Amino acid sequence: MSAWRPDAPEDFVVDEIPLYPASGEGAHTFVRVEKRDVTTEEVARALARAAGVPPRDVGYAGRKDRRAIARQWLSAPGLDPARALELALPRARVLEAVRHPHKLRTGHLRANAFVISIRGAGETRAARAEERLADFARRGFPNRFGAQRFGHAGDNAARGAAVLAGRERVRDRREARFLVSALQAAVFNEVLARRALPLDALELGDVARVEASGGLFVVEDLAREAPRAAAFEISATGPIFGTHDVAPRGEPARREREALAAHGIDPDAPLAAPRGVPLHGARRPLRARIEGAAITRSGDALELRVTLPPGSYATVLVEELLREEDDSAGLGGLP
Repeated sequence: MSAWRPDAPEDFVVDEIPLYPASGEGAHTFVRVEKRDVTTEEVARALARAAGVPPRDVGYAGRKDRRAIARQWLSAPGLDPARALELALPRARVLEAVRHPHKLRTGHLRANAFVISIRGAGETRAARAEERLADFARRGFPNRFGAQRFGHAGDNAARGAAVLAGRERVRDRREARFLVSALQAAVFNEVLARRALPLDALELGDVARVEASGGLFVVEDLAREAPRAAAFEISATGPIFGTHDVAPRGEPARREREALAAHGIDPDAPLAAPRGVPLHGARRPLRARIEGAAITRSGDALELRVTLPPGSYATVLVEELLREEDDSAGLGGLP
């Protein structure tokens, strides 16, 4: 299944929905920008130069696609809001600037709202996309990491393995963390690709996540837990491998060990990372929930409106909507 890319930035519009509003007071300034065909990291570096601070002091809740029109929040310490509103950033403009007591951190967002134009879909694929979207609204869609996580050359995970093994040194700690996170993403995608069960199903030994609270537990009673999964109360998870991961059992554990080994990681060896690259570990749901999903047709083009949780990929959703019937179940597609 090939990676989907928008034809133009205007075909992929995303609005970040913040987790909380800026308070209006404090040593940092939250800056809402609209960027076009530029990465979040490039905008962050430009904002750091304008504010006269190191790039590591600029915060943002999540990276947004380069080939897009994206509106998101960043933060910078010691930046006057009035001055921020006058900044001329490369391929980005400042929409709002409000003071806040602390730096914006990764994950500090509620969701992302998308308006996506899909051109040349054709009648058959458009009808199939509408059917699948209705199904995904009930059961979720595969929560794999998109190709953009792995870099333009697709080598971020390999470089992350080199950083983890000490074969490559990266001065920028943020870049080093991102490369290692790409390796974590590749292992997660591998686990998802190896799983044959439907996304709303569980098996013994799964680590399940409670959707309402984020709590984790190991599935020991399928008869009790399966109806909860079918009702989207809980979901099976895969690994963001690290030192404090909640361990699955049985077949899920075997698959995760195989996925680690496939990416050159000894599942029995202690994990070690360079200084400044934490490996705390986490669990990521194998499926993502969608909200407010709707498709409208205009000739041979589709317009998709949807809101997705933090960390899930709208490009992956589009790939799943458009995949051919003879593709895999949509759980594979490693970069």
